[in-house]
Amino acid sequence: MSKKQEKLLEKDSVVVRFAGDSGDGMQTVGELFSDASALLGDSIVTFPDFPSEIRAPVGSLPGVSGFQVHIGSRKVLTPGDKADALVVMNPAALKVNINELEPKGLLVINTGNFTPANLKKAQYETNPLEDPALDEKFHVLKVDINALVTEALKDVSIKPALKSRSKNFFALGMTYWVYSRPLDATLEWIEAKWREKLPLVADANALALKAGYIVGENKDLDIPHYTVQKRPLEDGTYRKITGNEATALGLIAASENSWRDLVLGSYPITPATPILETLSKHRNFNVKTVQAEDEIAAIGVAIGASFAGALGVTSTSGPGLCLKSEALGLAVITELPLVVVNVQRGGPSTGLPTKTEQADLLQTLYGRNGESPVAVVAANSPSDCFETAIEAARIALKYRTPVVMLSDTYLANGSEPWKIPTVTEIPDLSVEPIKPGEEYVPYKRDPKTLARRLAIPGRPGFEHRIGGLEKTELGQVSYDAENHEKMCRLRAEKIERIADSLSPCKVVGEESGKVLVVGWGSTYGSITMAVERLQAEGLPVSQVHLRHLNPFPKNLGEVMKKFDHVVVPELNLGQLSMVLRAKYLVDVKSVNKVQGRAFLIAELMEEIKHYL
Repeated sequence: MSKKQEKLLEKDSVVVRFAGDSGDGMQTVGELFSDASALLGDSIVTFPDFPSEIRAPVGSLPGVSGFQVHIGSRKVLTPGDKADALVVMNPAALKVNINELEPKGLLVINTGNFTPANLKKAQYETNPLEDPALDEKFHVLKVDINALVTEALKDVSIKPALKSRSKNFFALGMTYWVYSRPLDATLEWIEAKWREKLPLVADANALALKAGYIVGENKDLDIPHYTVQKRPLEDGTYRKITGNEATALGLIAASENSWRDLVLGSYPITPATPILETLSKHRNFNVKTVQAEDEIAAIGVAIGASFAGALGVTSTSGPGLCLKSEALGLAVITELPLVVVNVQRGGPSTGLPTKTEQADLLQTLYGRNGESPVAVVAANSPSDCFETAIEAARIALKYRTPVVMLSDTYLANGSEPWKIPTVTEIPDLSVEPIKPGEEYVPYKRDPKTLARRLAIPGRPGFEHRIGGLEKTELGQVSYDAENHEKMCRLRAEKIERIADSLSPCKVVGEESGKVLVVGWGSTYGSITMAVERLQAEGLPVSQVHLRHLNPFPKNLGEVMKKFDHVVVPELNLGQLSMVLRAKYLVDVKSVNKVQGRAFLIAELMEEIKHYL
């Protein structure tokens, strides 16, 4: 048995982070490392962390791009708190990411880029590689990747600049060796991407990948070698999916199972644009996409499509939701089914366009003129965006109302394995149409749901007036004071009756006791893992995670009042906490973070322990 084989260590989970300049291909190698791990059956959660600038100055701190992936033999729910291994391609990447690495973690440094010019750009006064404290704190592996790539590709007849661009694959090859990942899937990806049109580029990247792997086998270098335990998988077909992809597929499934065309009106905005891009590829499912000239036109397209009988959808982020607010009020008063997907990002204004935040809840609930209630649902993981999109469509169609689906950057760009559901697992969303010859009264309501009847325009006998002015039940414009109050109350009551179709909120842990942690949206992974670890310590902590934010599940108030303390972690300054206090008169303890980053498991555990 060789010295290297003797050092093979088994781990149940690892966190790997790649970081470099925004042109170094860190997102690409991060995705490929994730794919290779997923093919082995590992549970994975990823998070790409890229700069807001389209092309920040090379080597600068604002231009650093990173990708973190958490792989494990058991279910993992977050990209991990700190990295077990950090690969950095230049001084700026080291400076920005060094605090993301666990003490004694593996630090792989491309020394070839630690030139005086790059050190100055990264605002280093001295070369950090000469600081002995670095080697004391971490397991440092200093490799001149630039030189090794040049040597490995010396017989490939392409320009030096193209050879240099292969250094990300060299770093990936080294990481594959460290964590016992196979090369096959990545080599196939390289072939498929470049072989036909750029065969020399395919050769260069494949050689760089193999060269990096061979360096890992070098017995003269102290490189650790791990294997991750195999995870038992439930039978089924799996794929890796991002939150935006899952949202798009969920909307397609909803349109298919409601027997309606899907029409998306959208204006490109980070981080929601991939929903438009994904849906535009699926015309075979009667999907129509319109890239509108602005946010107002985009929601106008969706409202018009809903009026015409399609499933109308618009996608945006926080700044776009502001612009859509008047038209969203139009959908409220006309009582048309509409799905609005808001992929939240850091604000206000342009804010932090590539970073995550949950600060649009109050805007979503109340950000319109007049009494304009809408239903609100929130996804809790990248794959959960699929089911949440279907739920948003179900509510919109059944109750004839706009529904806002809240996602965020963390979910939209993050990915995880997803077991593809069978067709029979997707609910039937069809709505009974008005029969020919039936008398049509525009605002005559279902006595149970208070939903009004919808008629496809242009058919004899179904003519009616529609628009932003208040109407009577017969659809006539009315300025009568009492009628206006009646209609406002009916629209509000209709939203409240959605709760009749919701399952009671589920408590994970004891149903009464010391501390209940209530969360919503993308905080699910961090909260769940923190609660699980506290419960494993024998501490009296329970959890409720909300998908429905308007209306709430009927038993939420009763559940919260059974605990001494209710703790609400949010990536905002306490928006759900404010709503819960107002509605249920419960002394909610708010835990907040607005740094453009998700909660760490450790920091949540510490915050929750304050109430134990």
